[in-house]
Amino acid sequence: MTGWTEAQLAELDAIDEVRVAGRRVDGSARTPVIVWHVVVDGAVYVRSVKGPDGQWYRGVVHHHEGILQWRDSTVDVSFIPDDSHDGAVDAAYLAKYGDYAPTRAVTNALAKQTTLRIEPR
Repeated sequence: MTGWTEAQLAELDAIDEVRVAGRRVDGSARTPVIVWHVVVDGAVYVRSVKGPDGQWYRGVVHHHEGILQWRDSTVDVSFIPDDSHDGAVDAAYLAKYGDYAPTRAVTNALAKQTTLRIEPR
């Protein structure tokens, strides 16, 4: 698969939560965890509210491969560290989820250390 389709991006942009899971050494997927996500410039981004110590984050960056799940879809993905759009990612989180404590937690300096772009494999 090369890139997200317009339909996938529209669907992902419209929903509030996705599930992410990294891969184990044997290639099997870890247990998926619900996270907030945003779509910016045709890419899907996630961050760890707990920063680099977040368990799901450590799991996905160990091999930088895993799965993204939403509704009835499961896609094999790569997790790529990418802080090049942090300002736009912050703005997208605030626009999508509102200016509340949980959103501020995912847009603070600690969470920004964990900005990952998710690309289909």
